[in-house]
Amino acid sequence: MKKSWQIGGAFVGLIVGAGFASGQEIMQYFTSFGLYSMIGAIVATVAFAFLGMGLAQLGTDLQTVSHKEVIYHIGGRYFGIILDIVITFFLFGVAVVMFAGSGSTFHQMFGINPMVGSIFMVVITILTLLLNVNNIINLIAMVTPYLMGIIFIILIYSIFTMDLSITEQNALAKAQPSASSNWLMGALLYVSYNIAAGAAMLIVMGGTVKDRKIAGRGGLLGGLMLGVLIVLINAAMFAKINVVDGVAMPTLELAKQIHPIVGVLMSIALLGMMYNTAVGMFYSFTVRFIAPDHKYFKVGIIVIGLLGFAASLVGFTTLVGKVYSTMGYLGFALIVAIIISWLRKLPRIS
Repeated sequence: MKKSWQIGGAFVGLIVGAGFASGQEIMQYFTSFGLYSMIGAIVATVAFAFLGMGLAQLGTDLQTVSHKEVIYHIGGRYFGIILDIVITFFLFGVAVVMFAGSGSTFHQMFGINPMVGSIFMVVITILTLLLNVNNIINLIAMVTPYLMGIIFIILIYSIFTMDLSITEQNALAKAQPSASSNWLMGALLYVSYNIAAGAAMLIVMGGTVKDRKIAGRGGLLGGLMLGVLIVLINAAMFAKINVVDGVAMPTLELAKQIHPIVGVLMSIALLGMMYNTAVGMFYSFTVRFIAPDHKYFKVGIIVIGLLGFAASLVGFTTLVGKVYSTMGYLGFALIVAIIISWLRKLPRIS
C-alpha cells in the first residue's frame, strides 16, 4: 500500500504544475461554466482515476524505462508513431511552461524579474535529474500532501468569507474566459492534455514495480486525489470569484487575502509543484532519446534544460494557451488507445 500511495502522490505531483495549482487552468476549464463546473469536476475525477490505473498497469506489464515501448504497444506500428511524437513534443512543452510559470510566481509574489525565477527552476531541475528515477519519485511524492493542505485552508477561508450570492457568483463565473464551448468538453479536454503530459512518467513509475495491482491502485489513488484537488480549487474560486476575476494566479491571490504568510506558503507550494512537473517531464523527454545509464545522459539533460529555458522566454500565459489547447485535442487519441488496450486485458484480469 505504501508503494501505491507513493505512485499516486507522484502522479499528482506530475500533473499539478503551474496552471493547475495556480488555479488558472481550473478557471478556464471548469469555474468559467458556473454551477456546471462541479459536474465537470466529478467527470474529470472518474476519468483521471480510470486512466491513471490503466497507464500504471501498462507500465508494470511491460517493465519499461521509457514511454516509447508502451506507446507502440497500445498504438501499434503506425498509430504508435503519431502518439509517440505527440507525447514527446508535449513533455518538452509542459516543462517549458513550468520554467515560465516559475518566473511569473517570483514576479507576482516577490516583485523579482521573471527571468531570475525561470533560471532558478532550470538549475534545480537539471541538478535533480542527475539522481536516479526512484529518488525522483520520492521527491515528487513528498510535496503533494503539503499542497493539498494549503488548498484545503484556502477553500475553508473562501467559503466562510463569501461576499456574493450563488446567483451573482454564477453570473460572474460565466463571464470568465473559457477554454471550451461547454462544461463537458472542458472537463474532457482538461483530462486529455493532462494525461498526455503525465502518461510517460506514470508508465515509467508503473515499470518500477512488479505487481500490477499495486501499480494500478497507485494510478487510481493518484487520479482520485487529482479529482479532489480540482473540486476544492474550483469551489474556492467560485466562492471568491469577485476576488480572482482577471487574476493570473487565482489561488495565490486567495492565499494572500488570508494572510501574507499564507501567500508565501502558497508560493512555495506552487514552485514545488512546478519543480515536480518540470523534473518529471524533462526526465521522460530525455530518456526517450538517451538511456539513463548512457555516458551522454547528463550532457543531454544540461543541453535540453538550456533549450527549455530559451523557449520559456516566450511567457507563461502565452505558452499555457498555445501548448495546452493544442494537446487537449491530440490527447484524445491517446485516451482511446489506453481504453482499447485496457479492454483487451479484461479477460486476463478476471
